[in-house]
Amino acid sequence: MPLREQVRFVSGTAELAGHLFLPDPNGDGAARPVAGVVVAGTWTSVKEQMADRYAEELARRGYAALAFDFTGYGESGGEPRDYESAELKLRDLRAAADFLSAHPAVSDGQLGALGVCAGAMYASAFAADDARVGSLALVAPWLHDRRICEQNYGGPEGIEAKKAAAAAARRRYEETGEVAYVPVVSGSDPDAAMPFDIDFYLNPERGGIAEWPNRYAVMAWSEWLDLDAVALAPKVSAPVLLVHSEDAAIPDGARLFYDGLTGDRKFLWTEGVQFDFYDGAPQVGLAADAAAEHFARTL
Repeated sequence: MPLREQVRFVSGTAELAGHLFLPDPNGDGAARPVAGVVVAGTWTSVKEQMADRYAEELARRGYAALAFDFTGYGESGGEPRDYESAELKLRDLRAAADFLSAHPAVSDGQLGALGVCAGAMYASAFAADDARVGSLALVAPWLHDRRICEQNYGGPEGIEAKKAAAAAARRRYEETGEVAYVPVVSGSDPDAAMPFDIDFYLNPERGGIAEWPNRYAVMAWSEWLDLDAVALAPKVSAPVLLVHSEDAAIPDGARLFYDGLTGDRKFLWTEGVQFDFYDGAPQVGLAADAAAEHFARTL
């Protein structure tokens, strides 16, 4: 069984909480340093929902893998809480890389990144920004641009409505310190970030856990909708693996991102809906196997 260490490290003014998964010390080669991988879960998530799962699976395959709560989420510090900010998440990934690279269990110069769903956007931005990322794996990646946002958020009018709500929420926060929230997931609230009944997020046996409050800061919409992950692809020089399914979220965005890559790249198409890749079999095992093989080849 992999070892799990509870760790803390600083990002900006926030102390972040993480779980560092290390290979079984009784396994082959565990006494020597191994490659490290920083794992980013999907938007609004806490580490216990899917990042821990992938970090542990990578540790089973011989890697030192770090899952953590981003600023304002879960056990990590930082205000406002549950605020989805690509800028803050990129900062946090740099801090996670600083911590992981300095850990004695990690080989010098062997650092990878893995992003699940929207974590793929943040991991890609990190890889495009930081030359330390020697390899990148994206699992069921949500990779959007303006056109894809329009398709998923009610066209230009829907996007402008969300941005107007975000601006009003931002003014309220700056004037009063109060954060306006809507549910992340709700089939009964049309203003929810995902206005559907999604079993993964609502089932306490899956992702509907106590550590996750199911709330989305309305003022985050502008930054989310303005993020163009597809445009990041040409800036990523590290080798990239994508694992996706036609039945998962926005496969067209993954195809566009893949087409924009200019270096070593591989696309593994498999089966399953989006949420199968968070905790389902065989999707998680297949994705972890593919990521481990990719990192072994490229780090």
